[in-house]
Amino acid sequence: MTNGKKKDGKKKGARKDDKKQAVEKSEESLDTTTDSGLTTLPDLWSESLSEEIPAIPEAPDKEVEEPPVQPVPAIHEEPVLAQVIIKSYEGEKVDEFYEGEGFICFEGGNMYKGLFSEGRMNGEGTYTWADGVKYEGTFVKNVPMHNGRYTWNDGSVYEGSIQDGLRHGYGVFRSGTHPISYIGYWCNGKRHGKGEIYYDQEHTSWYSGDWVNNVREGWGFRRYRSGNTYFGHWKKNLQHGYGKMIWLTDKQEYEGEWQYGLQHGSGMHTWFLKKMDLSQYPLRNEYVGDFVKGERHGHGTFLYADGAVYSGEWVHNKKHGKVELAVLRHISKLRKAYCFYSTLGYAPSSDGTYTLTMLQFWRFLKDCKFHLSSVTLAEIDRLLRGHKPLKQIHDPSDLLLFRTFVSYLVHLAFHIYHEEYKDKVPHLQKCFLEMMSRNVLPSACHVQGILYSDEEFTSFAMSYHEKCWEIYGDFCRPCPRSPFEPTLKLRQFLWMLDDLKLLNEQLTAPRVLGILVKVACLPGIYAVNLELEMVFLEFFEALLECALVHVTEDMILKKEAQDNQKRSSFEIKEFSKKTSAASVTEHFPPQPPSPCEDTKPAHQPSLLETVLSFSMTPGESKDDVSLPNKDVKEEQDSCPEKELIDEAKEDKDEQKELFSFWMCQVESFFTTKFFPAFEHEIVLRNKRKEKKKQDAELADLRKIQAEELERLIAEKEVEEAKRQEAAVIHGSVQPRKGSSSSCKTLLPRRSLQLKKEAPRREPSQKKRGSQGSRA
Repeated sequence: MTNGKKKDGKKKGARKDDKKQAVEKSEESLDTTTDSGLTTLPDLWSESLSEEIPAIPEAPDKEVEEPPVQPVPAIHEEPVLAQVIIKSYEGEKVDEFYEGEGFICFEGGNMYKGLFSEGRMNGEGTYTWADGVKYEGTFVKNVPMHNGRYTWNDGSVYEGSIQDGLRHGYGVFRSGTHPISYIGYWCNGKRHGKGEIYYDQEHTSWYSGDWVNNVREGWGFRRYRSGNTYFGHWKKNLQHGYGKMIWLTDKQEYEGEWQYGLQHGSGMHTWFLKKMDLSQYPLRNEYVGDFVKGERHGHGTFLYADGAVYSGEWVHNKKHGKVELAVLRHISKLRKAYCFYSTLGYAPSSDGTYTLTMLQFWRFLKDCKFHLSSVTLAEIDRLLRGHKPLKQIHDPSDLLLFRTFVSYLVHLAFHIYHEEYKDKVPHLQKCFLEMMSRNVLPSACHVQGILYSDEEFTSFAMSYHEKCWEIYGDFCRPCPRSPFEPTLKLRQFLWMLDDLKLLNEQLTAPRVLGILVKVACLPGIYAVNLELEMVFLEFFEALLECALVHVTEDMILKKEAQDNQKRSSFEIKEFSKKTSAASVTEHFPPQPPSPCEDTKPAHQPSLLETVLSFSMTPGESKDDVSLPNKDVKEEQDSCPEKELIDEAKEDKDEQKELFSFWMCQVESFFTTKFFPAFEHEIVLRNKRKEKKKQDAELADLRKIQAEELERLIAEKEVEEAKRQEAAVIHGSVQPRKGSSSSCKTLLPRRSLQLKKEAPRREPSQKKRGSQGSRA
């Protein structure tokens, strides 16, 4: 540009000069403000929990954070070179415009050295402000763009992406006054997006995660200089949302919900204690429940290292409510119920101690009608035992200590009645007392169901329970709800009977549905919900009920007749052997049996024979008894006490006969029907698997053969194409080759013919010569 144009530009742009300088200063203040924010960080308070008190603030980590971010002035106009008063310029020009490499000084002390294009700063260059701030990088139309490097007077450096003169995109900042560095993404001069910041040179204190406008917000991982860590959600530089804090020095950790740097909501706090000698596992106390502003407040459970459990209400880190007093008030009744149900189905113990199993606990829950409170036994298992391995959630042989039994009841009381007593205080105590008065006290120790109806029958039926548990596990399928443990539905139980071909004229599908309703004790049911789940107790009792329906008295008598026939045929054979042996001994003396010979044991009566032995009526049992005279008999018969004794005896005999008949039905059902059908089903499954495997192998073989055939066909086609191509080429060249070859073959043939004719010609010539000589 000419000098005149320069002067005009200076006069016309005098007002714009102040604006441009203000813009530059605003950018400069923006950069220094943004980076000074990186060099001063507010204190982060870590939390520490003692053994039985809530988290308390530790001393500050002495790690500084950003102050509140100052508002950034917006750049409304593009800072072009013509708006700045130029003091001097040294460099190249093209058509009076700055072009190529040059050096320019502005009034006020700012300088630029670098590339120009069409009178503007375009390309690589260095711009230095009067106060010493320097930018090295790319310019586009007088604006720093793309990639560059800012250097401040205090030694702070930024290197990375630039947009409109601001840090934007991926870049690295290092403070010159503090051992702080940031590596990550920026947006309009602020840390925004994913990034990592280090607060010391050793990189022992750092944060890695999400940023929003220079503030930690989103998900991130924070490590403090002390070694403590937090990973989770953040908001306004504070823990907020779900996260986990580990106090490495205090051997504590908390995982759960946070609100502005404090534990707030549902969470779990753990205190790790010193491991005892010769112990494989460390001891720990654990609290699971509600927190409010860093304190245990609300409903929660404290698990002590010695196995003790407190579950109840908390207020400001202290146990609140009188649930423990309510438990102590009923502790004798609870212990009595525990001892009663733990002895069901077992022989008397030598030391008088028993441990409750889950099978017996289910019986207790059904007797106390817990399953009528809109919750099934399977759902109760998930509520109380969902933290266990999947196969142990519904394990009938799992043992429950008395304290676990009481803890389960407290949990159940809160789960069932907390909505009813949510507005009453003390909340948990009201729930527990309601459970005791409505469920436990009226119904405990009144055993229902067929399994524990008789001690002898229970002992007999439990001999089949392990095999039935194996079959139960085989037909279980994963539950669609968490924790996705294997369970069995009523529908699958009905399908199982159908698959095993156990449904007959007596045991029909409607009869099975009636049994399921009876076993499940579902209140107010007009239509069976086959999607309900069964625990093993309900499964086993349903099988016992099916056995009593499936096996009739005629079937038992028929089986007994078959057994008698087999036994009589066996006895006839034995008698014939004995008679033949006796006839032999008349001629030969009997020999003593050798020690290695097996002796057959005496015949033991079967369960069917035992059952039939009880079929005599009370009158028949008195036939062989010598009776007194008629008067004494009438006097005895008329005695009321004698009548009561006889009635009680008759009732007892009838009941014993009934249970004996039940045992016979159960034995016949399991040994001749259910178990063999299951074994046959397993064989069929294995055959289907083997057939499926063979079909897959055959399919693979056929696929390989098909591929091989396709390859051979392709090769034949290629060979045929080559042959045809060669034949075409050979046909076009054949005449020329034929003429030359015919010439070559004629020559040797002609010479051969001449050689043959030569001997013939010589005699003729001799003859002519001799004739001439004679002449």
